[in-house]
Amino acid sequence: MEEQDLPDTETLAQMAVAVWNDALLLLQSVVTPGWRQNQVLIILALIGIAWLMRFLTDGRIEAWARTREGWAKWRYRVLVQVRRRLILIYFAVFAWVTYLVMQEVTWPSRSYLIGLAATLATAWLFIAFAARLVRNPFLRRVVKWAVWIYATLYYLNLIEPVSEFLDSLALTIGEVRISVLTVIIGLAVIGVVVTAARLISQTTAANIRRNEDLSPSMQVLAVKAVQVIVYGLAIVVGVQTLGFDLTGLAVLSGAIGVGLGFGLQKVVSNLVSGVIILLDKSIKPGDVISLGDTFGWIQTLGARYASVVTRDGKEYLIPNEDLITGQVVNWSHSNEFVRLDIYFGTAYGDDPHAVRRIAIEAAQGVDRVLTQPKAPVCHIVGFGDSSVDYILRFWIRDPTQGLTNIRGNVYLALWDAFKENGISIPFPQREVRMLGEPATALD
Repeated sequence: MEEQDLPDTETLAQMAVAVWNDALLLLQSVVTPGWRQNQVLIILALIGIAWLMRFLTDGRIEAWARTREGWAKWRYRVLVQVRRRLILIYFAVFAWVTYLVMQEVTWPSRSYLIGLAATLATAWLFIAFAARLVRNPFLRRVVKWAVWIYATLYYLNLIEPVSEFLDSLALTIGEVRISVLTVIIGLAVIGVVVTAARLISQTTAANIRRNEDLSPSMQVLAVKAVQVIVYGLAIVVGVQTLGFDLTGLAVLSGAIGVGLGFGLQKVVSNLVSGVIILLDKSIKPGDVISLGDTFGWIQTLGARYASVVTRDGKEYLIPNEDLITGQVVNWSHSNEFVRLDIYFGTAYGDDPHAVRRIAIEAAQGVDRVLTQPKAPVCHIVGFGDSSVDYILRFWIRDPTQGLTNIRGNVYLALWDAFKENGISIPFPQREVRMLGEPATALD
């Protein structure tokens, strides 16, 4: 590591002395009686008035906010941010009013510091509200403070000397030179670029989901592709801002890629399987599937797994590879119709034609059972030991509402219909005799 770019102790001492002298001159100009001192006193008075106004109005604003019902969440969040910065808001308003009045009644130079304070307060407010677009709390704090400091130095005309000082604090690693100024600018640019990428990604994703010409699986694939491209460009721009040459990392990234390929075979397999699922449209969000003992509907399709929600509220995260290599029953792949079968038997003394008719009518009277275009049917499937065996087939189009419950409702409808029409459902009966007892004649 080369350190020839680091300033020596004498240079740092000279810079510190220069900054100290400038601070002393500024303090002396403020302490000396005159209009500059008067402006400082006016600014302090405005700060006191702003604090008093916040004390008088914050409770009323809170009480008014509690009466707002049905507001969107973003409105409440904006209101919370406004309450947190009431002092700065009041100060900016009062400072601008004072500055404009003094511009009219006295010399412009006698209100310069007040105008500067009003400008800084307004800039700080704008930065504070704009920084809320950055979701990550740590990154938001870094971006906010970096832009605050930059805006303050800009309006105080200190950008050039401070930039030279920060740029002098640098390290050289090979052909890459990294200074404190470069790191600060890089962090600020990364925060801005990542925020812009998130906004672009969200806007594009919303437009894609509203496009009815795309299937749900293609919508998911398009959204993932946009996110990868946008965030990838954001990372590349941020890294290049820090001064790193990405072309030098080509060989290293290739070696790392080979190692990761062997160590992350399952992960890569799931990623590739997810892309295949999205492309062939075999499974899409909203489909009802069965995989082994798991029965539920696809809630989301991720890059690594699919989220399957069952009727009992459990959410299974099934790897995409299992959906490709395993046997999956997709109940709603080509259409929404699902056929269910029920087996039952009646006594030999009951008319089978009447049994079939009654069973069909009973099934048609159950909610969720379709009558058109696929009506229930009933067939004899065999003559058993003690009953004539039937199969009742009916169709539904909402398997997400459950299968066991609709079968139970149809069984209840059959029970009520058979009882009403005098049709009996036989069951096996056994006769037990004790050894040594004489046989008795059956009644």
